[in-house]
Amino acid sequence: MEANLNQAVLDTALAHDAPPGTDPGDTIETDAVIVGAGPVGLFQVFELGLLEIKAHVIDSLAYPGGQCVELYPDKPIYDIPAVPVCTGQELTDSLLKQIEPFGATFHFGQEVTVVEKRDDGRFFVQTSKGTQFITRTIFIAAGVGAFQPRTLKVDGLDKFQGTQLHYRIKSVDDFAGKNLVIVGGGDSALDWALDFAKDSPHKAESVILIHRRDGFKAAPANVAKMKELCDALEMQFIIGQVTGLEEQDGKLTGVKVTGSDGITRVVPLDILLVFFGLSPKLGPIAEWGLDIERKQLKVDTEKFSTSVRGIFAVGDINIYPGKKKLILSGFHECALAAFGAAPIIFPDKKIHLQYTTTSPKLHKVLGVETPVFD
Repeated sequence: MEANLNQAVLDTALAHDAPPGTDPGDTIETDAVIVGAGPVGLFQVFELGLLEIKAHVIDSLAYPGGQCVELYPDKPIYDIPAVPVCTGQELTDSLLKQIEPFGATFHFGQEVTVVEKRDDGRFFVQTSKGTQFITRTIFIAAGVGAFQPRTLKVDGLDKFQGTQLHYRIKSVDDFAGKNLVIVGGGDSALDWALDFAKDSPHKAESVILIHRRDGFKAAPANVAKMKELCDALEMQFIIGQVTGLEEQDGKLTGVKVTGSDGITRVVPLDILLVFFGLSPKLGPIAEWGLDIERKQLKVDTEKFSTSVRGIFAVGDINIYPGKKKLILSGFHECALAAFGAAPIIFPDKKIHLQYTTTSPKLHKVLGVETPVFD
């Protein structure tokens, strides 16, 4: 996908954001508020739009895409139906293009801090920036919540964050030709180690992977590939834990790694990448009075409704028997949640299942012409 299209689609989304001069005291009345602008939240806009329900979307990040764009915008995704491969950024761009006909309004850089059920059955919603809504329904598509990367606890290391210490990768080109030390034993650590070790325009000068043990919580094929590259001297794997750092003239020059033998060695570097996974934090969502199990929201599998009527949860934020944390599962949940919400929004309206292939009504909603077949 062309880079200028990425920016053009993003500009379109940002153009819908609430005007900077909007008085926080002006309450917005709407049928639906979506919390989270990741892929699942964006597709929820689409499924609601097909039912002629317009939505306001709130996200704590400054741009759409959620975890896909924040953590791995350039990493390939292979399990989106009918799309053999795309990056997190490309998936986000395509979803933004798909929902253009529905005119969703985005409110970036703010969290929902207050949710209160009103006597008339609607909800009062307020964000950290003071934006207020009265809405009939709420769709929580907040991924793992207000996700924060688990950090490496080494005295004095924090001051290098954003320059030589990174917990997420936004542009692979920033690391080309650098001496990288990657810490972690999960899929992200292995994926990035292999990516930077392979022959590509963003190939690193050197890649050293550090993990506290020889076992990995990663795809076996990637573990095998990593060991092959180590045998071929294309990268290096060290068993141990980072226990200290070395710096010179205000720059991070290396980390101290203590092995299972108790010996501490200094590993030189230009850049330190740490992938310990995410620490899910429900944040204010935990105070909304919803049934929670293991920091996730319990839902039914008919409508993906939470324990409070009118509040739905889709994507990684929810839990139910057989739950699989896949983007495609979240897309399926969006469709059922939209149909579950329709009777609340349109209590006197009969909702029929229609197909975008053949329905003139949906063609009108989507702004496309109904095809004529001979």
